[in-house]
Amino acid sequence: MRATVASLLRGIDRYNPENLATLERYVQLQAQENTYDIEANLAVLKLYQFNPNFYQTDIAALILLKALTNLPHTDFILCKCLIDSNRLNEMPISRILELAEDLETCNFQRFWEELRDIEMIGAVTGFEDSIRKFVCHVVAATFQTIELEKLQELLGSITDNQAQQWANKYGWTLNNEGVVFVTNQEENIKTKNITEKITFESVAAIMASSR
Repeated sequence: MRATVASLLRGIDRYNPENLATLERYVQLQAQENTYDIEANLAVLKLYQFNPNFYQTDIAALILLKALTNLPHTDFILCKCLIDSNRLNEMPISRILELAEDLETCNFQRFWEELRDIEMIGAVTGFEDSIRKFVCHVVAATFQTIELEKLQELLGSITDNQAQQWANKYGWTLNNEGVVFVTNQEENIKTKNITEKITFESVAAIMASSR
């Protein structure tokens, strides 16, 4: 279906409202099959802008959820900007915006708590693991070591075995005291030789100016 959609997005047909039904089915297919096509999803939201009577809240919500799975890229912001501001207060859009704020501010504990109340999540295959990838991205950029219990909490209160699997995925190591080493300190500390070249003319100029 991806090839069919790609052909619809070429030229003037990109903004043909008759293509909306096909594009909407494609959004649902992405959610079911854990695929992602930001160009097609932006085209759907743009068509909703031009044809507000065709707007489908559930499709817009799926597009926003799929955009969250591609963090830290800015897809979510792009999608949000194409939705009419009056629609942003509607459910479940408003709840998804809250989830996005939690992720953007790295309030991961609250994110997982609020996620339980959004039924649509079950319609997006691989959503939680995609978010966990983003959490690991943040952890890798923030921590050198982190307690296993804390990591489990950030990843959605997962089990020891699941946390070990995520640690292995990113090459992190766990010691017997329950501490995860996100980076190797010895590899990060590197000596650097600095060579400074000062010419005789530079010294002479400095000496002259100090007289």
